[in-house]
Order: sequence, then structure tokens, then C-alpha cells
Amino acid sequence: MTDIEQTPAWRALAAHAQASSHADLNTLFAQDPARANNLRVQGSGLLLDYSKQRLTPETRDLLLELARSCDLPQAIAAMFVGEHINKTEDRAAWHVALRAPRDTGFPDEVHTEVHKVLDAMAGFTDNLRSGLWRGYTGETITDVVNIGIGGSDLGPRMVCRALAGLESEPAVHFVASVDPQEMHDMLSRLDPARSLFIVTSKSFTTAETLANASAARDWLRANGAGEEDIAKHFVAVSTNAQAVADFGIDTANMFGFWDWVGGRFSLWSAVGLSISLALGTENLRELLSGAHAMDEHFRSAPLQQNLPVMLALVGIWNRNFLNMPSLVVAPYAQRLEHFPAWLQQLEMESNGKSTAADGSPVAVATAPAIWGSVGTNAQHAYFQMLHQGSDVLPVDFILSLAGDGPRRDQLVANCLAQAEALMTGKSAAQVRAQGISERLVTHRSFAGNRPSNMLVLEKLDARNLGALLAAYEHKTYVQGVIWGINSFDQWGVELGKVLAERILDELQEGQAGQHDASTQALIDIAKRPADL
Repeated sequence: MTDIEQTPAWRALAAHAQASSHADLNTLFAQDPARANNLRVQGSGLLLDYSKQRLTPETRDLLLELARSCDLPQAIAAMFVGEHINKTEDRAAWHVALRAPRDTGFPDEVHTEVHKVLDAMAGFTDNLRSGLWRGYTGETITDVVNIGIGGSDLGPRMVCRALAGLESEPAVHFVASVDPQEMHDMLSRLDPARSLFIVTSKSFTTAETLANASAARDWLRANGAGEEDIAKHFVAVSTNAQAVADFGIDTANMFGFWDWVGGRFSLWSAVGLSISLALGTENLRELLSGAHAMDEHFRSAPLQQNLPVMLALVGIWNRNFLNMPSLVVAPYAQRLEHFPAWLQQLEMESNGKSTAADGSPVAVATAPAIWGSVGTNAQHAYFQMLHQGSDVLPVDFILSLAGDGPRRDQLVANCLAQAEALMTGKSAAQVRAQGISERLVTHRSFAGNRPSNMLVLEKLDARNLGALLAAYEHKTYVQGVIWGINSFDQWGVELGKVLAERILDELQEGQAGQHDASTQALIDIAKRPADL
């Protein structure tokens, strides 16, 4: 693979970064009255304002040239026609097909299968929500528990919280941790006769998921359900019909998907069954519609007006040319509290790699560390570091404008004020003008010039949420293309799983293993915790 650092486009950006490294945002705004309008883009109901980033229109143009030199338009087209862009697994990454309406440019066999599953999900959802589906005592289902992990948990959990809040009919819950306490705490609040479990595992061999599913099955049996009753309280989202049947689930209630559906891109597939049950079929379809609208924007908009592309290129500038090691995500909407965790998996599992798609080492830094939480709570936690810490870290603010009245205005004001404060700072002269004691001047001064994006939604509804999630998915792909990596595999996850199985055998069977001295000592302690 060509060393991207040696390409003319990359070298031009490196030289530009060196020449403009001391650029001051306040000065840039003063010099260009149209800056706020020139450095923003809209798409599918979202607005991205990146004018508070430490860049200029020249920077943007150089970044666009980098994207073209990496054949980004061709890479975007390749995704939509189903090329095997996941090269290490020889698969397409076709999650865009999952949210496309019927008969819209995808092969008939793909459309037929996708909508067959969606129709089955709709039928099941309607039966359960209307009370036609009943448990082993003949009572209706009031609680649904999704048992999964990773992509089988994070996406649906995030969407259900974002759109259903804490209450839905039925109430939908999530269990992911193999820590038995999580399942115990969940089951203690449920009525066995009125609970349904969705076991979500592509292979139906995921150790953590099966352990939790088995615990739920044992709980049902302990509360009077017979073996023949299991099928009334379990459904599966999987591709392994035999394993599903062996567990005791009727394969008529198995919702399938395909090998080109990656885990962190799977909430649009049958993995979103919990979303359908929590929100209803129409809201699920609105979620898919919003994502499809962003897909069409991503596929057709010129690069400069392309929201996911510009979101990605701003991230490339911060990560690779301004050397910022992480990205902070601050949604100003309480219902988006799980969004940062979803985004962590999406970006860090996709692009947290040091090997290029052709097997050669990547010459440049790849995925930044993603972290964050909901504002305004974040302002009283880590924003102190963002304002005055020794590291300059970019922030993605996400703001929903829904609602009215003083509390809505207070939320909006806090979000806009934090972005403004990060940029403008507060000089020593401004502090002195307030009559502050000289010994406190440096403590109460803020350097400012700290970058942020502002992503604005008119309201947090199913359609806009779908567009927001798709925008970040496409941002992730764009960055992977530029870094020359495969964003759709996750081999780094596998080694820990293999070693965990080995250590589990040693803990349960008493077998001796070969480990480093630290790991072996900790295994010995785990076997004899009383020795602590």
C-alpha cells in the first residue's frame, strides 16, 4: 500500500497544518464575517456547524483533495452496489440495504429477504403489542428482555432509550454483562408468566449471551414453566437455526439476517426486534427511513456539501494534523445517554487498527479514543479539563431543538454557551477588568481556541435519530477509506475470547495452563479468594 504520508495531498495538508498551527478561532471569525455560513453543511434534517474547528476554507479544500486522492467517491459507490469492501472476510458491508424501501436499486433477492424479515418482525410486534401473544399461563406479555452483547445490545439499547425513554408498552429491558448480578437484578423485577426474552446472537454461540439466556430459561422453569412452555417466552435473532432449536426456541420464531450485516451496523436488521417491540412498527420504519435519507445524501451529495464526509474530514484534520488523541461526544438530550457508548463501538471497533487493508502497517494515527456523556451533567464533571486542561480535545455537541419554554431554552443556552466558551476563552485582561485579585488571574483565565462541532436536530424523533446514526456510520467508513483500513472486521476482539475460554476451563476444571507470571498469580487468587 502507498504510504499516505508521502502522497502530495497529505504532504500539502501537513505543510498547511504547520503554517497554520497557531491560528486563533476568534481572529478567524473576525477576519471572515461569513465564516459561520461557509463552514456548515445540512443533510437529511441535520445541520453540522464546523466553523468552530481550527481550520479555514483552504483547510477544507485540502481535505477534500485528500478525499479525492483516496478515491472516496468510488469507495462510496462500491458500498452501495454490494462490492466486497470487507476484504478480510470477503463480504459486502451492505447495512444500507437494510433500511432501503422496497424496489430501490438493490438486487431483488436482497430486497425480498430484507423485507420478508421486516414483515415478520411487524407481524410479531403487532401480535405481542395487541395481546395476541401470551405466556404459559395465558397472560399477556408486559416485559421484554433483549439478551445480547456488543452490537446485539448497544444499538437497540441506545435507540430504545432515545425514543421510548424509560417507559414503553411492553417495557423493554437489556441484559449484556456476564456478571450474574445483572441478570439476577433484572429477573427479580419481572413476572415469569408475563416476560419474553429475545436471545440475540448471530452465531448463537456467543458465550456471554448463552450464559444469560440459560439463566433466564432456568428461572422460568423454577417458576413453573415446563419445557414445552419455553417457546412461548423465547424468540431468537440468529442465523443458526439448529442451535436455536436445540435451546428450545421454535425456529418459526427465529428472525434471521445475513453475513454482510456487521454487529455494530446491525440495529437496522432483525437485531432491532426489541426496537420494534418498544416503539411499534411505524416508528421502526421511520427510523429506517431517516437512515435511508442520510444514505441517499451520502451517496449523492457533492463532497463539500456531504455531511458525513465533512464530519469525517474534520476528524482527520484533528487526529492526524493537529494530533488530538480523542474525541469527546456531548449530547444535550438526556435520552441520548447511551449514544457515546454506541459510538465507541462503531468508531473504535471499526477503525481502531494499525494494519492496512492490504496487510501492511498503517503509517498514520487511526481511530481516536471516543468518550463523553450527556450535557449538562458533563459540564460539572470533565468540562473543567476541556476548558483548562493541558490537552486540547475536540468536542461533538449534539443538540435537539425540540420543546419550548424556559427549561428547553436553558438546555439550548447551556449547549451553545459551552461551545462558545471553549472557543473564545477568557483573557487575563478580561479577568482583571472584573476586579479579580491578581493572585487569581491565571487561575480564572481560559486560553480558548478549543475546537468543537455542533450537530443540530430539529427534534429527537425516529427519523432524525436514524439520520444521525447513519451519518456517524458513514463518517466511520470515510475515515477508514482515507486511512486505508478495513472498517468492517474486528480481529482484535478474538484473542481475548480465546484466552477467556482457556482460563475459564482452568478455573472450573482445575486444569493447569501456561501464562505470564502476573496472569497465573491472579488465576490462583481467583481460585482461592479467601486468601486475599
